[in-house]
Amino acid sequence: MKMKMKISVPQRHGEHRGKTKNNGVFVGLFLLLGLVGVARGGEGIVLHLPGIGGHLYMDDELVKGLRDGGVEGQIEIYNWTCGDPGLPALRALKRNLKEAGKISRLIVEVKEKHPDVTVRITSHSGGSGLAVWALERLPEGVMVEDVVMIAPALSPGYDLTKALGHVRGKVYVFYSQFDSLVLGVGAKLFGTIDRKRVEAAGKVGFVRPACADEEAYRKVVEIPYDPAWTRYGNDGDHIGGMMRRFVEEVVAPILMEKNLGATTRPVEEASR
Repeated sequence: MKMKMKISVPQRHGEHRGKTKNNGVFVGLFLLLGLVGVARGGEGIVLHLPGIGGHLYMDDELVKGLRDGGVEGQIEIYNWTCGDPGLPALRALKRNLKEAGKISRLIVEVKEKHPDVTVRITSHSGGSGLAVWALERLPEGVMVEDVVMIAPALSPGYDLTKALGHVRGKVYVFYSQFDSLVLGVGAKLFGTIDRKRVEAAGKVGFVRPACADEEAYRKVVEIPYDPAWTRYGNDGDHIGGMMRRFVEEVVAPILMEKNLGATTRPVEEASR
C-alpha cells in the first residue's frame, strides 16, 4: 500500500518543537491547517505521539525510518507536553486528557473533510496514553486504521475496550522485558501515564481486564522483544523500538502491508 498525500502547508518536523507552555495550542492549530489540507482522495496520514520528553531526536528517527521503509504521504509529530516535558508531563493527568481531546478533534476534522483518508497513529511511551485517550473521545463511527505503540507507558490492566472500538484494523504493541529502568523501576517509582505505580505494559505487555470486551481485544497484537533485532539497533531498552533501521525493517512494513515479521502473542486475561 502506497500512502500518497498532498498538504496545503509545507512544514518540517523540527518546527513542532516548542519552549512555551502554549506550545500544544500552536502545534494543534498548525497541524490542523496541514492535516485538513490533505488532498481529497489521499490515502493516509500517520500521526505520531512522542513520550513525556516531547519531540526528541528519536521521534525524528522514527519518521526517517518510516520514510526509509516506504511510507509516503504526511507524517506529523504532535508534541502534547505543552513545553513542560519530563516528570511534569507524566504527572499532569488533567492536562494530558485535555491534550487528548485536541488530538481527537484533529482526527475528527480530517475525517469530516476527507472521509476516505485513513489515519494511523504511532506512539512512544507516554504518548500511548494520549493515543488511547484520544481514541476514547472520538464520536461513534469515527475510526482510525491502525495504531502502533512502542514501549507504552500505560498500566498493563488499562481497559482498552473503548479505544479499540475506534480502530478498524489492529493495535500493535511492542514491549520488552529489558525495558527495566524506565518502564520497570521508573514506572513503579514515578507511575505510569495513567498514574499507576506498576510495571508498564511496555515492559510486560497488556492484560485483558475481566470486564473488558474479549472480541475487541482480538485487535491487539502483542509483539515481544526479539534479541535478533539488535542487528537493527534495537537493544530492547526504552528507545530501542524508535531506532531508524528498526522502524524501517519492522514497523514500516506493518503500517504499509500489515506484514508481521515478528513473533506475536494474544493478550491474556488478567488473573483474578
